[in-house]
Amino acid sequence: MSETSKVAAVQMASGPNATANLIETERLIRIAAEAGAGLVVLPENFAFMGQQDRDLLHLAEPDGEGQLQDFLAKTASRYGVWLVGGTIPLQSGDPSRVRSAALIYNDQGDRIARIDKTHLFDVVLPDVDERYQESATIEPGDQNAVVDTPFGRLGVLICYELRFPETARRMLDSGLELLAVPAAFTALTGKAHWEILVRARAIENLTYVIAAAQGGYHLSGRETYGHSMIVDPWGNVLAQVARGVGQICCALDRDRQASIRRTFPVLEHRRLKCR
Repeated sequence: MSETSKVAAVQMASGPNATANLIETERLIRIAAEAGAGLVVLPENFAFMGQQDRDLLHLAEPDGEGQLQDFLAKTASRYGVWLVGGTIPLQSGDPSRVRSAALIYNDQGDRIARIDKTHLFDVVLPDVDERYQESATIEPGDQNAVVDTPFGRLGVLICYELRFPETARRMLDSGLELLAVPAAFTALTGKAHWEILVRARAIENLTYVIAAAQGGYHLSGRETYGHSMIVDPWGNVLAQVARGVGQICCALDRDRQASIRRTFPVLEHRRLKCR
């Protein structure tokens, strides 16, 4: 199996200093590339987690230009990796809100796809006195994409979207083989549901899942769960980072994936389609 069949997930505990976050992001990408990763997935909000959600408005870039987009393109090219750029804030048609965009770059630094977060985290967690309303600062996207990569047909679910299996099913109809999940699950919801959801999306779609999370304490007072993981199509956890900053890297076995799909043809047995 070639080294370029390896994939990696990066875990961070990002803060409000974008420059410091980018330095740390590049360090972790370099480590993953040196370990042989040809595809690296970054966590949600890798470049910035401010004191409050509205701080994102000050960092929002126009689509196609800006510090964060330049960083992703140049870093992908510098280390020769395909890069799923977590999420960054891009300007929207509403000046009071941004789009939370996952940008995919190839190993030459060319942008291949943009996927905007569609399902927004508007919830109250009374047990820990936390309230989230992403829709106040984020404008939802309205479509997903599955793109060709050397590692298989790649789709993206952003954090809360992991809870909506119909989105992955729609991507499956477009040939999904590999699912990237940039995330920042809370400590409470992560402990309860993170691993279950990641493994469920892998099992039900017979796909690899590369789930890259925020994991630690943030200056805003928020605590994220971490436990970034890479899961195979049978639901086995191949690698995991528990808490704190780090990265994991392992190889994909696409022949095994094809064999599972052939001998356990659950995908062919579906009778309902997601529209």
